[in-house]
Amino acid sequence: MHHVYAHRGSSAAYAENTRAAYLQAIADGADGIECDVHLTRDGRIVCHHDQTVDRTSNASGRISSFTLQELRELDFASWKGREIPAAYGGLHDQLLTLGELVDLAATAGRSIGLAIEIKHPSEFGRGLEDAVLEELTALGWEATTSRIGDVTVSFMCFDAGSVRHLGRRVPAEVLCQLVTGENQKKVAGLAERGDELGARVAAVVYGSAREGVPAIEVGIAGLAGPGVAWVRRHEDTVRGWLDAGTGLRVWTVDEEADIRFLARLGVQEMTSNDPKHTRAVLDSLARA
Repeated sequence: MHHVYAHRGSSAAYAENTRAAYLQAIADGADGIECDVHLTRDGRIVCHHDQTVDRTSNASGRISSFTLQELRELDFASWKGREIPAAYGGLHDQLLTLGELVDLAATAGRSIGLAIEIKHPSEFGRGLEDAVLEELTALGWEATTSRIGDVTVSFMCFDAGSVRHLGRRVPAEVLCQLVTGENQKKVAGLAERGDELGARVAAVVYGSAREGVPAIEVGIAGLAGPGVAWVRRHEDTVRGWLDAGTGLRVWTVDEEADIRFLARLGVQEMTSNDPKHTRAVLDSLARA
């Protein structure tokens, strides 16, 4: 059985990491939803991808420079150019805290996965991971099962140090090491343009394979999270992981050719911007 995770929610339909995108993901029948988390200036965990709000809001600055209330006043949805149905909340209801997303996932009325991507580098260091676990524990998270009611929580990061840190408290089977190929030219290009923050983020992402692959192979992470392009370039390695019983959660899987390729390979989980489409293709393959 192949499971489909909604990448930042149904982000092909509505602005990523918003209430509307997550509610649409549940309506689309996604087996799980994926979010990215950061800490605000006042220590609240919010669902947002970038280190800054520049790309996805009507303001600029680092997430960590805003309080939660200040972020609530921003518009995180209009850039998508899609009207939000009233049932999905108002314009200033779209930013979610981690706790609010857990509550939203619980409304699915069925078992559902919640994949939390820890975003690094963070000014808060491993305090970000600790805050996430503290918040989840307050919500009723059980470390041994990694469940809160019908919600199964998993954790992901490109930073192998984060994965090792989480591994002290999180079962390996719900711990995902994200992996992509090296791209030192991109890191250097960002640095040359004066984008120091972008370069540091890119260094984490594009350096993930060096320590991340060993973390997968020694079992610190029971889930491997490579990008689909990485899988195509390292198919033998991925087949070896699958043969060893490692779970695969591959991103970002929207194209039919990729869906078919990964299904034939035996990949168990696919993360998609359009989970309804990805599920439809998988269902058609199952009927064939």
